[in-house]
Amino acid sequence: MASTARFDVVAIGNAIVDVIARADDALIEAEGLAKGSMRLIDADEAARLYAAMGPAVEMSGGSAANTLAGMAALGRRCAFIGQVADDQLGQVFTHDLTSLGVAFETPPLAEGDPTARCLIFVTPDGQRTMNTFLGASQNLGRESLAPALIADADILYLEGYLWNADASRAAMAEAIGLARAAGRRVAFTLSDTFVIAAHGEDFRRMIAAREIDILFANEAELLELAQDQDFEAALASIAAGVPLLVVTRSEKGAVAVTNGERTAVTAEPIDQVVDTTGAGDLFAAGFLSGQAQGRSIADCLTMGAICAREIIAQVGPRAQTDLTAKIAERLG
Repeated sequence: MASTARFDVVAIGNAIVDVIARADDALIEAEGLAKGSMRLIDADEAARLYAAMGPAVEMSGGSAANTLAGMAALGRRCAFIGQVADDQLGQVFTHDLTSLGVAFETPPLAEGDPTARCLIFVTPDGQRTMNTFLGASQNLGRESLAPALIADADILYLEGYLWNADASRAAMAEAIGLARAAGRRVAFTLSDTFVIAAHGEDFRRMIAAREIDILFANEAELLELAQDQDFEAALASIAAGVPLLVVTRSEKGAVAVTNGERTAVTAEPIDQVVDTTGAGDLFAAGFLSGQAQGRSIADCLTMGAICAREIIAQVGPRAQTDLTAKIAERLG
């Protein structure tokens, strides 16, 4: 039976403008950056690094927003809840996301921190080194939740990165209750091992309380959450508490476990890795789009793998190829 909900997915996440520029290894070393890492920075560091960047592309970003952009490209109905400021980058974020077909109506903040931005240096090997100033995004409060919007989406998708701030953590916890009361599913992406290191007890409690229906993780995040360095043991441990666990494993493909049944796919072949920015986000976009279509878990995993392949073959997290066509070529 087809869903009567207005949206396939409503996501809550960091509203960040991505500023993406190519860089050589010498610049990464000169700036004292750890290649391939993501770190949080303050406003002064953001200004300094921005001045050091070469020509850049600016677009709406943030993990959950990237996922919704991918889903919109696949024809899915999506809405976003996130906080920007009433400034130039806030306008860039809003225009960019809505132009992709994603509903975004969270009012901007007139005072306080400026809009968040992530300064991304992409080296020739495709690795991205991310420096994130969270700014206004971490000021998302309960007043911005839009309960009717959450109730009118099949899935509430929560970004782990946003769990770091007190206000947004409280807002997301309340959003889970709103989704549960409306009979909707809750999906959660762990985002990064440093988030789990700080808040793993919260996440393990949420799993034990059966508050998460779909959990997304990469292999390193799974091991951190399970506090076990054996992949199979970690997979079994976390899968026991989540109706649908989805784990990406880079070149080793991806695996999902639902109700004790395991499904795995290999990684999609690619000639050259150009930029890994948004790979996990677009995997989630493909997987959730498959869920919205009622496809099998294997098809959902394959759709995620195709979307991830397409995004790492280009610069930036916005697909420059027709994702729908690519999936049709592979799955029909």
